Amino acid sequence: MTFDPVAILTAFGLIFLAELPDKTMFASLAMGTRMRPLYVWFGTSTAFIVHVAIAVGAGSLLSLLPDMAVKLVSAALFAFGAIVLLRSGGDEDDEDGAKTVTGFWPVYTTAFMAVFISEWGDLTQITTANLAATNGWLPTAIGSAAALMSVSALALLAGRFIAKRVPLKTVQRFGGLCMAALALWTLIEAFTG
Repeated sequence: MTFDPVAILTAFGLIFLAELPDKTMFASLAMGTRMRPLYVWFGTSTAFIVHVAIAVGAGSLLSLLPDMAVKLVSAALFAFGAIVLLRSGGDEDDEDGAKTVTGFWPVYTTAFMAVFISEWGDLTQITTANLAATNGWLPTAIGSAAALMSVSALALLAGRFIAKRVPLKTVQRFGGLCMAALALWTLIEAFTG
């Protein structure tokens, strides 16, 4: 076991760039506009850490998972998120009366499950497994986890910035449409991949 700073930076750079356009980054952004961002970050970060541990510890496990089943469950979770956001965005005329989910455990659990299920077999998980095989598990785990947690934080900051400048109903509707698009994208991946 070696501690190689170059391997950490390599893992960080590759995973950060791979995760930026990923659906979980957009899901974090959408959750951050409706839920407490710090709680969302704790949930997404925990899920990312679990996936990094799985990737560096058992990279071969990825090929054993039923890809279609994982993607169908992920699509269903995104669709559920879209329904929740779209229904809450159109129910109230008074924006001050719109409710934000604030309890730690409901937010944490929602964020954790959304990321945990959708990241199975993801490019970043596969890349992490490959990097661990060539660069060692510890620097890869540190660099990959830091990159994934950074992208989540960046998405949540962007979500808070948007939520402060755009009416909540508009943000909820846009977030709901994004979640619906992610559900559709994941379904297409399930049947074409």
